[in-house]
Parts: sequence; structure tokens; C-alpha cells
Amino acid sequence: MIPSTRLARIALPARLLALAGALIAAVSPVAAQSTDPLNTSPRGLTQITVPAALTSASAPMPSALPPDPAVTDRPTVFGSQMFTGRFGGNAFTGFNPDHVISAGDRISLRMWGAFTFEATQVVDVQGNIFIPNVGPVPVRGVRNADLNSRVESQVKRTFRANVGVYATLEAAQPVKVYVTGFVRGPGLYSGLSSDSVLSYLDRAGGIDPDRGSYLEVEVLRGGKRRAAVNLYRFLLDGQMATLQLQDGDTIVVGGRRHTVQVAGEVLNPYIFEFAQPVITGAELLALARPRPGATHLSIVRKVGADRRSEYHTLAAAAQVSIQDGDEVSVSSDKYPGTILVRLEGAHLGERTLVLPYGAKLKDAMARLRPAPQARVQASQLFRKSVATRQKELLEGSLRNLETYALTARSSTSEEAALRGREAQQILTFIDRARQVQPRGQVVLAGGAQSGETLLEDGDVIRVPEQSNLVMVSGEVLFPNAIVWESGAKASDFIARAGGFTQGADEARLVVLRQDGSFAESTTAAVQPGDEIMVLPKIETKSIETTRGITQIVYQIAIAAKVLFGL
Repeated sequence: MIPSTRLARIALPARLLALAGALIAAVSPVAAQSTDPLNTSPRGLTQITVPAALTSASAPMPSALPPDPAVTDRPTVFGSQMFTGRFGGNAFTGFNPDHVISAGDRISLRMWGAFTFEATQVVDVQGNIFIPNVGPVPVRGVRNADLNSRVESQVKRTFRANVGVYATLEAAQPVKVYVTGFVRGPGLYSGLSSDSVLSYLDRAGGIDPDRGSYLEVEVLRGGKRRAAVNLYRFLLDGQMATLQLQDGDTIVVGGRRHTVQVAGEVLNPYIFEFAQPVITGAELLALARPRPGATHLSIVRKVGADRRSEYHTLAAAAQVSIQDGDEVSVSSDKYPGTILVRLEGAHLGERTLVLPYGAKLKDAMARLRPAPQARVQASQLFRKSVATRQKELLEGSLRNLETYALTARSSTSEEAALRGREAQQILTFIDRARQVQPRGQVVLAGGAQSGETLLEDGDVIRVPEQSNLVMVSGEVLFPNAIVWESGAKASDFIARAGGFTQGADEARLVVLRQDGSFAESTTAAVQPGDEIMVLPKIETKSIETTRGITQIVYQIAIAAKVLFGL
């Protein structure tokens, strides 16, 4: 027998235990050591051993994929989305007219007519290809666009007529190129001389997004600068100069230059790199591309230990100076000139009204064309902001109830088991209650004061039809619509619906009016079109739980016209 003084916590539901297990696994050291397939080398990369002098012990391991701005809060560098293996995994075999033939290139040669010959010739170390009956033909140093005419002119020296010649570059020379600087995996990489600089950078894991520059990529040959590549020109304009690489060339990625972080109402929320320490706002917005509704940009600038802020319109962006390290946010500060209001119900005119900003309810009602059966004095107003607030209040009540249900204590194990089953029922009730969507009805007091109510964009005004029926629902034997009778009370209509059920709380009911107001008494006068909702009886082991559930049932009944119990 367990002593009565010993406290036993309430048994938690299985789904909460599973959630706790998942949270423990998420922070477990064992989980942190699990193998991630994305930490392997990018697809198609040559496995190399990087000299220790080219790496740092504290440098991050190369990753095949850059951070995705959609799944991480960390700002992403503009351009890092390029290096995902799509360049390094494909060799470039297209026609490059400026390619210069060199030793190792493969040339497809066809001859027909009086002398036929077809073969693939490899340019030898002396820069020649050998053609039978013609001899060695020098092609090293010849542009790809001039290759056919050069070979044809050499063949015509031997076969002056009746022999056709066609020569084309079949494959570029295999080369090995060093990639170093601020890349994720510096090393020596194999490829073709016709492959672009992007291909070799991709094989090296891409530019280091924290330290590398997308504006300063150099190709060195023999220690001298051969070419400079600006990757922003490729990203924005598709410009990439054709460059023939050779064995031993070195691609060097310089350190990051000046950066500005952009967020807010833009299509490109990235960290942008610039060659100059100061640029104009117009230059920055040309890269960030503000959304159509954007109107202003704010600048947060660090000056020593201080943080200073500026605020400008987009129209004045050309006169705004942006400095290295600034944080720029583009916002939309617009004030509506007009609003849209919807008219529903017993209305014969247009359903959507365009009203000036600041219009009042009486302005919309002045354009109402009521149907003969309309009950204008019971007009209803529904508002999105009110529905959102009702949802927030309901969610707060549900969280309080959930906290109390899961933290209650019991004095014995038997009571703990009972409370566990009760807690499971309460959680099921909470899940159902969270699915309820409040209507957002504004209670109109009637008279001239209601006409002064300011309207909001998206408001819905509903004009109900006249009715001589009263709906009785909830915990009654026969929920039904009953014909209204003058002078009858709520208790009279409940009696006509068969009376209360055993699960009814006879002291608690709600009489909902068409205009959104309500009464809570069995002796309340009932008007045509009203709805009487009999609330269920809430019985739990705890007074606090009973009070909390009862409050939530009331909230849902009034805000959503929905009635359900535990």
C-alpha cells in the first residue's frame, strides 16, 4: 500500500511522452554524432589530398550544398546558390571558336573523293597531326574557328582537286588546374581545357560563403594574371568569358570585399558584395529588386560602439549612401486610400462597395438596397481583426487549461491513473477547440451610435432576413426550429424542444440575437430569429478545470456559434 502522504504525478499522455523522447534525442550527443549524407564530397569531385599548408585547422569542412534562406535564419551570401555540383558534374563540350589548339587535343578528320580517310587524330607534343599521303600538319596555336581551313590548305598542297576535307575539334585537352584561395576545398582538380572557371570552382566545393569574394576571381599562368572573373556578371547578366585553361593554371579566389545585408520587401534578400566601400541606394536596389509594394528603406549603421539608423523613401535612393557593413531593410509604408466592404444577405444592390479610407458604417448602410424581407435593424458586422483577436483569446484559455491539466498532482496512484485518463479527455477537447474559427462579429449597440463605427478593409456587413422562427440547440432532447410566440421565455422554447437532457447544465444557456448580442437566463425574452443554445454540464475532479472548460465553452458558443462539450 502506498502511503497517502506520498505524491504521485499525473500520468502524461503517450503523445507527450513521445514528444519528450524526440526532444531528448535532438539534444543527445549520440544524435549529434550521426552521419549526414550531405557532409560527403560533392557529386563528381575528384578525391584529393590537400597539403596542410593550403588549409587551416579551424576551417570548416566543405559542404556540397549552400545554406538555404528558406530553412535558416542566417543571412545567405548572394551567389552561394550556384555551387551545388551542377557545374562540376558536367564537362563543357560545346563549340568554342576562340579555343586555341594545343597538344593533347583530339581532332576528328574526314577526307572523301579521290582519297578517303577518316580518323580521330591527337595533337602530338610537337603540335602536329599526321595525315597519310600528306604528312604532319601543324595545328598548335590555331583557333578552333580556323582549324578546318588550315587543315584543308595543307591537304590541297598534295591533293589539288577531287578531295574534300572536314576537320573539327572532337575533345579538348585534359588538364589539371589548381584551385586555391577562399574556397571550401583547395586542391588540384582534373578536367578539360574547355571547362569554365565555374566548373573548377564547383569541384572545389564553391567559394567560402563567409570569407570568399564573388567579384575577385583570378586565373594565373606562370605566376602572372591571365584573366579576372566577376561572378555577379554571370549571375545577373549571363556574361562569362570563354577561357582556355592549361596544365598548371591556378584559379585564385580573393577575400571578400565590402558587403551590405538586405532584408524585407525585396525579391533577393541576401548579403551583397561590392568592390567600393560606399555605393548608392539605387545600386543596391538594382541587385535586391524591391517588391512592387515597397516604399521605404531603413539603414542600420554601426559607427564605433554606436548603432545609427536612417530612413529614406525609395524615390530618393539615388542620393542615399550605403556603406560597408550596413544592414538595409526595405519596407512598405502605405496608407490605404480606399477600402473594400462586402454587403451580404437581404440586399438587392452591388455586393462589394469601394469606400474612402475612414468611412463609417452609416456610409455603407446609405448605399444599402434592402430586400422586402430584410431586417435592417439587426444588421451584422464581421471583421477579420476581431476574429483574429477572438482566436488569440481562445488560444490563451486553452493553453492555461492544458498547463493545469498536465501539471496537476495526485495523492495516490489510483487518483493519478484517474487524472491521467481525465487529462487525455481534456487534451482531446483542447484539440477540437483549436479547430474552431471565430466569426469575428462586432456587436452593434443599435441607434445612431452604431452608425459612427469606423469600417476596415475586408469588413462584411450582413443584413439578415426577417424570421418568425427560434432555433433551439445544444443539450435538449429534440433540437429544432420552433415558431416564435410573443411573450414566450427561453424556458418555454426549451420545453417545446423536449426539455433538458441529462448532460445539460440547466442553469447555463445562451440566447444569441441576430445583431450579435446575447442573454444568459431562462427567463430572458426571446425575439424572432434568436438561437437558444443549452450548454453541457462540465464535470471534472478539479474545480479549476471545470471553471476553465466552462469558460472556453462560453467563448466558443458566442464567438463561433459552435457548441460541444468534454
